[in-house]
Amino acid sequence: FVTGTNVGKDVKASKLLKEYDRVILACGAKNPRDIKAPGRDAKGIYFAVDFLKATTKSLLDSELKDGNYISAKGKKVVIIGGGDTGNDCVGTSIRHGCASVTQLEMMPQAPAKRAENNPWPEWPKVLKTDYGQEEAIAVFGHDPRIYQTTVKEFLKDKNGNLCGLVTVKLEPKRDEKTGRVTMTEVAGSEQKMEADLVLIAAGFLGTEKYVADAFGVDLNGRTNVATAEGAYETSVKNVFAAGDVHRGQSLVVWAIREGREVAREVDESLMGYSYLEVQ
Repeated sequence: FVTGTNVGKDVKASKLLKEYDRVILACGAKNPRDIKAPGRDAKGIYFAVDFLKATTKSLLDSELKDGNYISAKGKKVVIIGGGDTGNDCVGTSIRHGCASVTQLEMMPQAPAKRAENNPWPEWPKVLKTDYGQEEAIAVFGHDPRIYQTTVKEFLKDKNGNLCGLVTVKLEPKRDEKTGRVTMTEVAGSEQKMEADLVLIAAGFLGTEKYVADAFGVDLNGRTNVATAEGAYETSVKNVFAAGDVHRGQSLVVWAIREGREVAREVDESLMGYSYLEVQ
């Protein structure tokens, strides 16, 4: 059993499959959800993780002196997406010295207190103001979040640089046939907004394509590595998948659980039985 011995070194999938009896894919779900709107090719639009990662690396390497990061200094920043990643982008942009920061969220604002249909001990679905939003309120005097809003078009100047965007309001509508509620555009609600840096923090779809292609595994409709229900072996014999690469972005406790279960399944496939317990 080998793990962690080739950190920072590329190893081809074919080599792993040749040298090892079983391979477990547990490499996360890092394929970012994009915003497919006209003008997406404008210069100045980045995925949130790329922005945050570059800042962290430059900070650790040189305290930002090497300039090898995406700077928000003096820029009008718009962050698309709520959640922890969006909040981190708000805080980081402020620390860079941005001119302004706005955070667009598709969903309605959560209530300040628990709703009747969200009783304890369920996770409280209430309004959370995290450190990034708190810093924005302290610096700019208002909460950076705009709810029920998304981007309809990115605007660019004659040189192809991002100079603004067109937003549209959203409202929840229930499909009478399926009962599913989706956020739909409100006709005539478009507005223009200045922006010269956009950070996309809209979540993740599943495994990165190069991982799936390298091992030749099938993906499901959510672009996670596909397995039979309740099992972990993929469409490729002797290749297994567990954690976010298998179930999509989720909590670390699920990754731990699936790690134990896939270990037992691999043990059974090698030995014909297993004494490993999953608790």
